[in-house]
Amino acid sequence: MGALDGITVVSLEHAIAAPFCTRQLADHGARVIKIERPGVGDFARAYDGRVRGQSSHFVWTNRSKESVALDLKHPQAAAVLARLLERADVLVQNLAPGAAARLGLSHEQLAPRHPRLVVCDISGYGADGPQRDRKAYDLLIQSEAGFLSVTGTPDEMAKAGCSIADIAAGMYAFANVMAALVERGRTGRGKRIDVSMLESMVEWMGFPMYYAYGGAAAPPRSGAAHATIFPYGPFPIGDGKTVMLGIQNEREWQAFCARVLGRPELAADERFSSNPRRIAARDELRALVVERFAGLRTDEVLALLDDAQIANAQVNDMAGVWQHAQLRARGRWTEVATPAGAVAALLPPGLDEARMDPVPALGEHTEAVLRELGCDAAQITRLRDDGAI
Repeated sequence: MGALDGITVVSLEHAIAAPFCTRQLADHGARVIKIERPGVGDFARAYDGRVRGQSSHFVWTNRSKESVALDLKHPQAAAVLARLLERADVLVQNLAPGAAARLGLSHEQLAPRHPRLVVCDISGYGADGPQRDRKAYDLLIQSEAGFLSVTGTPDEMAKAGCSIADIAAGMYAFANVMAALVERGRTGRGKRIDVSMLESMVEWMGFPMYYAYGGAAAPPRSGAAHATIFPYGPFPIGDGKTVMLGIQNEREWQAFCARVLGRPELAADERFSSNPRRIAARDELRALVVERFAGLRTDEVLALLDDAQIANAQVNDMAGVWQHAQLRARGRWTEVATPAGAVAALLPPGLDEARMDPVPALGEHTEAVLRELGCDAAQITRLRDDGAI
């Protein structure tokens, strides 16, 4: 039994932020009933066909859910939703701003009938304010939150390689839903949660924002290197590979000079005797490190760094991550079923026995859920013939 066994979540969701939230609720044992548009479904289903012909985003964020095809704009949809919400503990939605209220699904509209219901609204900019109605995609929020201004090279900004604004919002939604359920256990009442992608991403920007506090200069864009600590980042090796290393304090700097560079005198060199000075002389110091590594193989460099207790890492591509020895040694891989066959899946961090049920086909559970709500075969046929499901 998971921590959320017995909890039912109804989700009006698409793309990433809300599905990532509800997938984590499902990981912990909640029953998640995902409402999708008949014939089309969550538009993330069509992003690509990289996983046995299925979308990589969809497979990632939708395991362990039940898919119910229901046209929310159809006159008969309201009655179906009403019956679902009678049994629900949580409603999660990331529809267009104002859409949930127009459907009668805002917390204010639902609370009188469902006082124990937790309603989590996820949006780009929040439920009010002058920008509440703006479209919000991950890249746009990365831009609005200042992430692009500190990410990339001095010559060109760069976005993150995954949907970090969506992930941030999904994580905060998940955490707040969990907290709301704990609170409901004390008070007996649900609540409304309003999570915006912008606020979630700005929270993650805390370090560069405080670094630039009071009008000070922001951290410069520095590629894969650390903007304010050096040496910290990627360095080429003589065999054509790259190593990532990080030095956090003066003790490590001294060990690096003596045991990795073989030049203990550099630790006391005025150019490099503190982190601010090493930052100022970054180009000179980088040249010394590159020169030392140029005559070594990757295994030799990693051995020197490990011996000196300097943090380091290899630069893996996706194939390297799939084969990562540490993840395999810890037994973190399992499989989940999909409509096109089983695929590998990482166990959720922190959980050894997570719920890892199949990724649903569009509308796979529609009839079963409707029967559970009391619909007979004739009613289900009428709903289908009328285009409601």
